[in-house]
Amino acid sequence: MICYVPAETASGELRTALTPTTAAALIKLGLTVQADPGLGTASRYLDDEYTKAGVELVGDSAAALSAADLVLRVRKPSPEQIAALKPGALHLSFLDPFNEASLLEKFAAAKASAVSLEMIPRTTLAQKMDALSSQASLAGYAAVIQAAARLRSALPMMMTPAGTIMPSRVFVIGAGVAGLQAIATAKRLGARIEAFDTRPVVEEQVKSLGARFVKIDLGDTGQTAGGYAKQLTPEQVAKQQAGMAKICAQADVVITTAKVFGRKAPILMTADMVAGMKAGSVIVDMALETGGNVEGARPGEDIVTENGVTILGDTSLENTIATHASQVLAANFAAWITHFWDDEAKSLTLDREDEILQGCLITHDGEIVHERFGTKAETLKS
Repeated sequence: MICYVPAETASGELRTALTPTTAAALIKLGLTVQADPGLGTASRYLDDEYTKAGVELVGDSAAALSAADLVLRVRKPSPEQIAALKPGALHLSFLDPFNEASLLEKFAAAKASAVSLEMIPRTTLAQKMDALSSQASLAGYAAVIQAAARLRSALPMMMTPAGTIMPSRVFVIGAGVAGLQAIATAKRLGARIEAFDTRPVVEEQVKSLGARFVKIDLGDTGQTAGGYAKQLTPEQVAKQQAGMAKICAQADVVITTAKVFGRKAPILMTADMVAGMKAGSVIVDMALETGGNVEGARPGEDIVTENGVTILGDTSLENTIATHASQVLAANFAAWITHFWDDEAKSLTLDREDEILQGCLITHDGEIVHERFGTKAETLKS
């Protein structure tokens, strides 16, 4: 069985779906692993390391793609790349399935089996495969580091002969995987931290990391079965914004992490809230790729407001630490493959009764089979 990993072509994408360590593990299972030369250069994994691990570096990418039984990549493929897949090939990557209906149709037309990393269930069994969580955790860390680099103030309290430097104040909005890692990182760097989340259940986790949990009465909130925050009503959003405005005005750094799975991110910080912040303060909007939480934020562009607030425009904070982001992402891929690997047959077996596969398999055998994106087939050939 041939596994092919093409080099990423999306602008600004530095991560890779394969590291030399995971390549060796896949080869040990029985896969023939092929990759483009320079696959991991941007994330500091060199070709020599891949060849030592047993990877075949291919000269003809198009031929390798059309011959592969399994294709791994970080970003979604182009329509041309999907058309080049051979019937029955299995493709794993982030697919943004809620916003890419035409791409899913092209996978079905190519009779390829498409797995969306976003749709892997958030269960204990699937924890090692949860690419969203692994990348969000590193993005939360990177958000604090990027903010600190632009703040022009120290984060921790410092006692000096010339006087005492008070700790910077960091406000984290959203205490999911990314938010909790941002809290933990800011705490390690000595900042004073406050955090808010619409889910009261996370208060204990926030406090355990050394942050003060901000309470705002929004009425009935909670979380989805997958652990995501539920979408708020317009009235609840208005109450949340009013409750956060005073904290934002005192903060040196604000990090917003609020995403609603499958929908546009909600605006949590209005232009008035930004205008009420201190000159020199920094905002990191971690939801920019899905619309953004901050009014006036621009994807891909750092801006400085009239009152001197810097709003970062990075849409992929994971790429600022691409080496480790690739390490854990490649491990997610390897865990998924290992789970479905048949040692006797030396191939992948797609058990349609498996709850993980039911959650993340989008197309198979010429049809869109996921119940959330199309008509679910009665029976599927494996």
